[in-house]
Amino acid sequence: MSDTHPVRAFLDAEHHSWGSDTAAFCARELVSRPHPDDDEGARREARAVLGLMGDQGAFTPIGTRDLRACCLSREAIAAASPLADAVWALQGLSVTPLLIAGTEAQRSRWAEPALRGESMGGFAITEPGAGSDVASIATRAARDGEWYVLDGHKWLISNAGIADYYIVFASTDPTAGSRGVSAFVVPAEADGLRFAGPQIMSAPHPLGELTFDGCRVSADHLLGEEGAGFKIGMATLDQLRPTVGAAACGMAERALREALDHAIGRVQFGKPIAEFQLVQDKLGRMAIDLTAARMLVYRAAYEKDLGADRITVEAAMAKAFATEAAQRIIDDAVQILGGRGVLADHPVDRLYRSVRALRIYEGTTEIQHLIIASKMIADARAAAAAVRTIPTEDGSRAAEIDSGSEGDESEAARDGS
Repeated sequence: MSDTHPVRAFLDAEHHSWGSDTAAFCARELVSRPHPDDDEGARREARAVLGLMGDQGAFTPIGTRDLRACCLSREAIAAASPLADAVWALQGLSVTPLLIAGTEAQRSRWAEPALRGESMGGFAITEPGAGSDVASIATRAARDGEWYVLDGHKWLISNAGIADYYIVFASTDPTAGSRGVSAFVVPAEADGLRFAGPQIMSAPHPLGELTFDGCRVSADHLLGEEGAGFKIGMATLDQLRPTVGAAACGMAERALREALDHAIGRVQFGKPIAEFQLVQDKLGRMAIDLTAARMLVYRAAYEKDLGADRITVEAAMAKAFATEAAQRIIDDAVQILGGRGVLADHPVDRLYRSVRALRIYEGTTEIQHLIIASKMIADARAAAAAVRTIPTEDGSRAAEIDSGSEGDESEAARDGS
């Protein structure tokens, strides 16, 4: 985002310069790059922009855990290139678990090269039978002396087939549900790991399937402890969900800009269509949606950067509202552009195809609503439990606040489940 003024209340001085520098890099290096029209081209382009962003230092805020700078990065990058944004997102998803639970050796081997853009990561959690229901993961990891042996099938995995390593979630104790899920760093060249083929999206994106057939990784590739994988995965998503909202804002801002430019220049019935009130109504709603989305995104990032242990609800609100708003904004942009908006080589058509996935990955909009509502319900129940009635001297009953129960909340509410 080149104009940080709308969210200045949530930013420090250095964030304004970071946003400006990142926007300048995107305008200089990303906007004019060719747009791949097939899977093979998307895979080549993903590796190319990885290096460009690494040289620019675009992944640095992931390592410093500056969530507001991460959001500024994704907003600018997504406006310029949804494919480059997907590459940035996967670096975040594959590095953050290492920052949360990795050893110094693991961070040195995997995270540091990824932050420099020298290696590419993947995040392998989704399976044919396990999407939002992470506890139903069927991939197994069994200890065998100094090794773990993984067997299973992952799909809808971004960077599948081109990543240098994957953060893989597998069950080490199938009887324990989510508490039996563990996380591993699996090198792409590991014996028994196979790229099973691409899965083609309408917007070219390196997506595919992975199979693990007796895949052996050293025990020192376990992240944290056995059974900690669910918490690691959820903490990663909790931290990065605001950046998904930021990417949505970037795509929406680009679409709004394209629509506004077109409306000013397009003359129909003797005047620019920008002068028609129905077009003005759309532009006004688009601007309101975008500003509100940015506020929620940077509010969540601000809370995390100021030291909040969890931003589960704030992140859920930011992701849900921003991605849904971006879908509306881009759809309105297509309508304003008319026939030009559905031409395959037009930026708005590419945005239209790219933004849809944001409402699904890293937790669907519906899941975000459940997270928010679960916390509301838990807080309401805790507040009710904190009030108890006691008899008074005249025999009537009066309410008293039991401070000992204040702030108590269920595990389900904390986990957003």
